[in-house]
Amino acid sequence: MTLGTPVETVMDGRDALLAVGMNGEPLPFDHGFPVRMVVPGLYGYVSACKWLTELELTTFDAYDAYWVRRDWAARAPVKTQSRIDTPKPLASLKAGTVAVGGVAWAQHTGIDRVEVRVDDGPWRSARLASEDSADTWRQWTWRWNATPGSHRLEVRATDRGGRVQTAERAGTLPDGATGRHSVVVDVT
Repeated sequence: MTLGTPVETVMDGRDALLAVGMNGEPLPFDHGFPVRMVVPGLYGYVSACKWLTELELTTFDAYDAYWVRRDWAARAPVKTQSRIDTPKPLASLKAGTVAVGGVAWAQHTGIDRVEVRVDDGPWRSARLASEDSADTWRQWTWRWNATPGSHRLEVRATDRGGRVQTAERAGTLPDGATGRHSVVVDVT
């Protein structure tokens, strides 16, 4: 397999690296021995090569990357996204205060805000956990006063550039899925 990573992205100040070890030991085979490339903020098919054996500096026009030949995008920046991890879809909950939580990400930009809404109602601000860096996922929580019935919970994130996660749903091909994550739950 071959992949192409934009040089300007690797050199823009993010924590891109070539890993030869992990936890003070040589890199294990399952994690990409002898060398693994990691470039935060790009989807793996252009930035997370395991078992790296050769690097070639060229241009995108002069290079024929494996996944790009199969109609995937050449640059593939990770989009601002969020998801609900709890409660799980189709969960049966008791009325009262319910913890809703998940993660949000906007690699190399960072998350500024996460909001949750119930049944297409108003957006409510979630509480954000501290952040290690703009390249890491950020946990969030929101306390919901759940009332009996079937409800749809939906989440959206806003990155530090002011870009709000799009509601438009798109599949993963060619450059990453979009849309807002939602779960339906039943409250008794």
